Amino acid sequence: MTAIVITMSPTLSPQPDIMAMLEDLGHRSTGPRRDVIHVIGQKLDSFSAAQICDELPAVGRATVYRTVKLLLEAGVVCKLAMPNGEPTYTLARIEHHHHTICVGCGTVGEFRDATIERLMKTIGSDISGEIVGHRMEFFITCQDCLAQSKD
Repeated sequence: MTAIVITMSPTLSPQPDIMAMLEDLGHRSTGPRRDVIHVIGQKLDSFSAAQICDELPAVGRATVYRTVKLLLEAGVVCKLAMPNGEPTYTLARIEHHHHTICVGCGTVGEFRDATIERLMKTIGSDISGEIVGHRMEFFITCQDCLAQSKD
């Protein structure tokens, strides 16, 4: 099985594209919304809406949560179910992908794998109805946490 692993790396300047996308969907470009998008666009790792609220105390909590929800609906961010139950998000840096989540430090990785997609097509023929999407997350112990546990 060969997987394509995508490491989390900064984007050059996602804010104008993200804001334009939201405007195209009929959402206004407000200063607080732009601030939220700017902070999220700089994230290299996973984040929670509460963390964004902490980083932007001048922006209303409702604005942060609504903006995160809009970004989720637009496919700009991915929502992850963490082992502790807290909803966490990452920027969607590639089209269709799956996630690895370290149970030790919370690091999130993205990957694509053709075997998984073939499996989904096979399963689809056994399911009564049409699969319209899926989400797959692997909970792992990352290499850094493994190395720390050996020390």
